[in-house]
Amino acid sequence: MTIYTTPLQFGYFFSLAMAVLFWFRARKEERLSDTFLGWVLFFVAMQLQDYTFGFAGINVLWDELNGFPRGVDLLFGPAVYFYLKSQTNREFKLQKSHFLHLLPWFVYFSVEGGVFAAGEEVVIAFQQSTLSEVLEIVHYVARIISLTFYLWSSLKIYKAYRKWSEGQFSDTETISFKWFRNFLYFMMVWIACREVMFLLDEFLELSFYQDWWWNLPLVVTAFYVGLQGYSQPQPLHISFILKPVKISEKFLKDKATTIEKDWDREIEENKYYLQPELTLKELSQCMGENGRELSGAIKQDFGLNFNDYINQKRVAVFEKKVAANEQQQFTLLSLAYESGFNSKATFHRAFKKYKGCTPKEYIEKEGRN
Repeated sequence: MTIYTTPLQFGYFFSLAMAVLFWFRARKEERLSDTFLGWVLFFVAMQLQDYTFGFAGINVLWDELNGFPRGVDLLFGPAVYFYLKSQTNREFKLQKSHFLHLLPWFVYFSVEGGVFAAGEEVVIAFQQSTLSEVLEIVHYVARIISLTFYLWSSLKIYKAYRKWSEGQFSDTETISFKWFRNFLYFMMVWIACREVMFLLDEFLELSFYQDWWWNLPLVVTAFYVGLQGYSQPQPLHISFILKPVKISEKFLKDKATTIEKDWDREIEENKYYLQPELTLKELSQCMGENGRELSGAIKQDFGLNFNDYINQKRVAVFEKKVAANEQQQFTLLSLAYESGFNSKATFHRAFKKYKGCTPKEYIEKEGRN
């Protein structure tokens, strides 16, 4: 075990093990997103494989399997992309058209695989030809375009989803997927490191021991994605679709003058906001209204999204409890839970957003120590 082999072997076998765990959970719980995340970890392992085997003295990839098309860059981007789509929409299903995303890889695999199947002599002759150099450049450009396109598309979906979730859920803590945003950033960093090392290798002709450093960011990414991805809460009902929703203008005009008098009063009377995991769908069902139109009307009259609308009412409940000096008998967190919040982080973030200070500072300011 050396500085070169130890981190690579840990990252390689960890990625493979986590891939199996994700696939097992996907089959057990019928969760398509876990299937894709399992493939993401498997492709990470394949990225680490050459250096892991090389430093371990295992030469099968360069001897018996010389020329075999083992590149997975053209598959990695689609796997990340479809993971995010299936994780933010539990109703997402693969369609035949989705397999077009794999077409570049099939072309690459067919060409390289055809040469490999022709035998060792053909492989060696091909690798020494000008055509091989040209195809290598084409493959390099294709993988850069693929990784850039899919990572950018995934980040775009994530940002749109975050905005959408604030209009659908009263508590976005468990469905925000901030870790996925971090995962995308991790991927961008290690890809940048890898490409820099490849360019340096072209000009400086670095040895196997000198150009391996880009693997370290990938090992860190593997552990982050594996551990965080497996421990993330998995909502049963979530159906985000990346397309604009049009709210009836007539509805907004008809409801704009009545929502505060009717709907807001009904919400106050029934205290729906005390339900910690209240969603727009649940609220609209309780009130017998259309969810999209309710969301649009709240935005129209109050200038708030659903998340802010509900959490402001929860903060108001907390303020009333403080005004009654209930904090002398109960902890601030217990009062927050009684006000409808279901996590300390959500409570503190919402309170500071609407009051401009922390709950403790608010109590001290009001002189209720």
